[in-house]
Amino acid sequence: MRGPRVRLVVAGGGERVIPALLRGLCDDAALFPPGNAPLPDALAAHARYRDSDFAALVGPLIFPIPRLAELAERASGSLTVVCTAPEGPGTVAPALEQAGAIEGLTVAALEIAAPAQSSAPEFFAALESIAGRTAGLEVYVEVPRDDRRPAFLERLAGSPYAAKFRTGGIVAAAYPAERELAVALRSAVAAGIPFKATAGLHHAIRNTDPTTGFEQHGFLNLLLATHLAVAGADTGALEAVLANRNGTAVAAELAALSETEEKAVRSAFRSFGTCSISDPLTELVDLDLLPAALRPVSEGSAS
Repeated sequence: MRGPRVRLVVAGGGERVIPALLRGLCDDAALFPPGNAPLPDALAAHARYRDSDFAALVGPLIFPIPRLAELAERASGSLTVVCTAPEGPGTVAPALEQAGAIEGLTVAALEIAAPAQSSAPEFFAALESIAGRTAGLEVYVEVPRDDRRPAFLERLAGSPYAAKFRTGGIVAAAYPAERELAVALRSAVAAGIPFKATAGLHHAIRNTDPTTGFEQHGFLNLLLATHLAVAGADTGALEAVLANRNGTAVAAELAALSETEEKAVRSAFRSFGTCSISDPLTELVDLDLLPAALRPVSEGSAS
C-alpha cells in the first residue's frame, strides 16, 4: 500500500484533539506486508508520528521478534513496541531477554500466534509457563481461523489475555467473510474478551481492491459492528454493518456515539495494525471524523 510520498505534518499547524473513539486506534505496522518498510525508514517515520499533532491516533510500533537483532544494531533513543511472536509462546522468553538488552526499548505488549499443530490446551499451557516473564504486559493471542477457534475463545474468556483476529493478508483466502468476522466479534464481545485486528484493513470503509480484487473490510465498519455487538445486536446486524460501503453513513453513526458508547467500543476493540498511517489519517479527515488541518501534505506542496 505504497502511495505518493507524504510528509505527515499538519497543514496549518496547531495542536488538535483526537476524539476518544480514535485514540491509539492505529498501531504502526509499517514493517509488515504489504508495506514492508525498511527498518530505518519505519523508525524515522514512527518518531515523526509520535511528535505530530495526530500522535494520539497512533499506537506503538509493531515489531516481529525475529528482527530484534536488527533493531539492536539501529535503535537509538526511546522506543515503545509491541512484539509479535509468529512461532508461538516458546519464542517469547528469549525474545524478552533480548529486548531487555536494547537500550531505550520498552515492550508494551505481545501478540502471540498459535502454531498450526498446537491445540488450545497445549497453547495455553505454554502461555502459562511463561506467565512470570509476561507479567505486566498486555498479551494478545492470535485466534486461529480453523476448528480450534471456539476452544481458544473459551480459554480466553475470563483470562488475563486478549484476542487478535486476522482480517486480511496477501491472498484472498486470508480475508474472512462478513459472517465469519461477525461471529468472531460477537463471540468475543459476549465473552468479555478484548480484541485487536491485524492485516487487510487498508481503508476506513468496506471496499474491493482495484488491483487484487480482494474484498476488504473497513476499520470503521469494524468499529461500528463492535458498537452493535456491545449493544446486543445479532450476528445478522453485524454482517450488514461489515458489508456497508456507504462511508458517509458509517462515519455519521460513529460520530453520533456518546462518550460512554465510545469508551465501551474501545474497551472491546483496542486497535488495528496498519502498514500506512497516512491512509487512515487521510480517510478519517475525508469522512469528517478528524479536522482537515491534520491532512497529510504531499512532498512539494505548500504546507
